[in-house]
Amino acid sequence: MSYKIQKAAVLGSGVMGSGIAAHLANIGIPTLLLDIAPKELTDAEIAKGFTVDSKAVKNRFTNGAMQKLLKQKPAPLSAKGNLALITPGNFEDDLDKLKDVDWIIEVIVENLEIKKGLFEKIDAIRKPGTIISSNTSGVSINAMAEGRSEDFQAHFLGTHFFNPPRYLKLLEVIPSNTTKPEVVSFMQQFGEDVLGKGVVIAKDTPNFIANRIGTYGLLVTMQEMIARNYTVSEVDSVTGPIIGRPKSATFRTLDVVGLDTFIHVAKNVYDQTTGEEQAVFEESPILKRMVENGWLGAKSGQGFFKKEGKEILQLNLSTLQYEPPKKLAAPSLEMAKQAKGPGGKLKTLIYANDRVGELLWNSFAPTLIYSAKLTGKIADDILAIDNAMKWGFGWAQGPFEMWDAIGVEKSVAKMKEEGREIPAFVTNLLNNGFTTFYSEIEGDLAYFNGTEYVKVPVNEKAIDLRRYKKKHGVIKSNSGASLIDLGDGVALLEFHSQSNAIGLDIIQMINFAIDEVEKNYKGLVIGNQGKNFCVGANLGMILMEAQDDNIFELDFVIRAFQQAMRRIKYSVKPVVAAPFQMTLGGGAEVCLPAAHIQASAETYIGLVEVGVGLIPGGGGNIGLYEKFLKGLPNGVDMDYQAIANKVFETVALAKVSTSGEEARENNFLDFADGISVNPDHLIYDAKQAALALADAGYTAPIKKAVKVVGAPGYATLLLGAQGMYDSGFISEHDLKIAKKLAYVIAGGLVPYGTEVSEDYLLNLEKEAFLSLVADQKSQMRMQHMLVKGKPLRN
Repeated sequence: MSYKIQKAAVLGSGVMGSGIAAHLANIGIPTLLLDIAPKELTDAEIAKGFTVDSKAVKNRFTNGAMQKLLKQKPAPLSAKGNLALITPGNFEDDLDKLKDVDWIIEVIVENLEIKKGLFEKIDAIRKPGTIISSNTSGVSINAMAEGRSEDFQAHFLGTHFFNPPRYLKLLEVIPSNTTKPEVVSFMQQFGEDVLGKGVVIAKDTPNFIANRIGTYGLLVTMQEMIARNYTVSEVDSVTGPIIGRPKSATFRTLDVVGLDTFIHVAKNVYDQTTGEEQAVFEESPILKRMVENGWLGAKSGQGFFKKEGKEILQLNLSTLQYEPPKKLAAPSLEMAKQAKGPGGKLKTLIYANDRVGELLWNSFAPTLIYSAKLTGKIADDILAIDNAMKWGFGWAQGPFEMWDAIGVEKSVAKMKEEGREIPAFVTNLLNNGFTTFYSEIEGDLAYFNGTEYVKVPVNEKAIDLRRYKKKHGVIKSNSGASLIDLGDGVALLEFHSQSNAIGLDIIQMINFAIDEVEKNYKGLVIGNQGKNFCVGANLGMILMEAQDDNIFELDFVIRAFQQAMRRIKYSVKPVVAAPFQMTLGGGAEVCLPAAHIQASAETYIGLVEVGVGLIPGGGGNIGLYEKFLKGLPNGVDMDYQAIANKVFETVALAKVSTSGEEARENNFLDFADGISVNPDHLIYDAKQAALALADAGYTAPIKKAVKVVGAPGYATLLLGAQGMYDSGFISEHDLKIAKKLAYVIAGGLVPYGTEVSEDYLLNLEKEAFLSLVADQKSQMRMQHMLVKGKPLRN
């Protein structure tokens, strides 16, 4: 049987259920959202004359959840219009509608009997072949399936999303003993290709993979803190980014999760384990006291941390009073800053003979041992465990990758000295003569499966550029970018400068790439797998030249950048840009002239130069203006003033999209551009787009004049800016920047409707950029951004 999910239903409209419904809506799947019907009226409902049978009352919980989706931050919806794909309902009136859906996801209270009661009702309604799953974080999948029909059991499994579903990558798929293998295979592929998730197959054990190990790690860290008298903020100062963990580190993470939720998760393991393992999960007296006090973390306004005014205070666990935080200080921290990558930093710290080393070793050693003991019990392999921790908890490296980084032999020797029990899985590795959990086979990543190394299975759409380059090499490279042969006649231009900022090195590689592709390839993809696609031009270089009054050099750089962007636009072979995450300023200018943009669903694109006292200088103004024009139907009388107004507003307010979909709404993407839900598939999708354009007989656009709004349009654009200045909303320098921007977008003081050349508009843009870059107030803004990382309003 082949499966297809065209409609879905989510049962339970709490934060998690509504978040899953939003994620389904974001990818275009119509979703029914159901919850219980209230038994009592609110005062507001009574005032409106409603009864308990009124539809508005029965759908109170789902209607309320949908309204919250529009207000929550970070936003669960990638575009507010996606809410229209969610239909609210209730269990009394709308359960029969489940016969029309292809996937039913249960997200109700974590109570086995209540869940089983709901599944009994579903079993009587659903059509055969409908997939049913539970988003439980720890209730047994097999226990939930007991007593259900054969077809229900064959199509039932766990699908544990992590919160928030739109942003967190992990999806744990947990088969029951009766789940058909083809259902598991389908859900894994559907999870990766359609939901855009990183999928791991977990076994039906308490808390599955990520929560099992993550909870253990948090608890042993807390126990170590108490035993050795560390403070909350001292622990967080060394268990965050410096070792490849999120900024929330240990105790901020607990505050975000909610201490009541965390206690529930820990108790779930405690109730189902014995001995030493159970002892770790025993309820902490401190956590219990905090929950009794209502100190639940972020949702109650205080937990391990509390914000008073602008100051963040930490909880003193001895006095239960809040006090100023204090970071842990040790020589090893300075040494770690010089080490490369999270693995190198961790290795420096974990063996340090100081307070940092003691804390990290005594927290990590038991967590690594615990992970190895659970291999084969919570998942079939170390790959699933490592990926679960990276995708669910934001770790830069999973437990076994961390173990490799600190040295398996060295760490095991130290563990033995301390009398720690070494799991058989680790002993097998060393007895086989191996010293790492990961290796390579024929240039591909391989992992230890308990007896030998086997290749890591890879979805063909997931292209790892670092590994790909190692295996296939590069065509040419410099300090800012590399050109790579992606195969099938497509080349990839990868930025890898600091922050992927654009300088002369990247401009040089763009020109080389276009030359090479026009001679020898079908198309070019511009993409990378850094933290962000590109945060703009090299601001430090621009400021240095401006402060040296080297305007001639800046004139050269801006012309070179503009010419490189035009080469992208007029290349005889299709150029596809693949933006993701931050795509700002010059990053957006690289994308706008491309033949096609294949954006990640999480693309935050905008022309933000006004924030540093400048305007776009690489053709961004005309590029966005033309994107607006391209989105209008042929033969329709265009309101050029309305378009100029929108472009001016977008650039002057430095509007940045909050998703790929919003980028389309803001006209950085047009109707033909694509959006990739799974970021791991972005390069593959961009490559396919380049091939499709080439195979369709792509021809470069013809250079043509552009109609502008001229002098009357310039006056209109200035009107709004002047009004904001007169009202005190913008400064005098903001107004100066706005006038320069308006002049460029209007096309100067020509008559309305004049057709001007692209060269003319680019020259206006360059002159405006250079005049602003020479201005002392703009230089102050650039300096402030470089030092403080945020805009200055002077």
